[in-house]
Amino acid sequence: MGSLRTCSRSACERAAVATLTFVYSDSTAVLGPLATYAEPHCYDLCTSHAERLTVPRGWEVVRLALPTTPQEPHPDDLVALVNAVREAATDRNQDTGPGVRGSKGTLEPPAGAGAGGARRGHLRILREQ
Repeated sequence: MGSLRTCSRSACERAAVATLTFVYSDSTAVLGPLATYAEPHCYDLCTSHAERLTVPRGWEVVRLALPTTPQEPHPDDLVALVNAVREAATDRNQDTGPGVRGSKGTLEPPAGAGAGGARRGHLRILREQ
């Protein structure tokens, strides 16, 4: 699975691999690995545009090591996300208690759900096997 973000350069649709930021007070441009989150004052660049980066005369470029291959999502990231969602749901249910308006109850599939699980909004609840 590749990057979901694309190069910030106009008309470039390649996957972003690097993030460019500026330190105006030091007249420095910093080019490093793709940032975890898209920031409003940073620019995501593809490999081609990152390699051909030029800055104004008098400016310095700090190039941090870029990964040689696109970073694949780690399974632990998904597990951590699932655990955080479960914890938030548990905390919400403990705060409101069962039967209180606004409580959604537990995250168990409804009775009669097929083997594939049941849809609940945009999420799918799967049975443990």
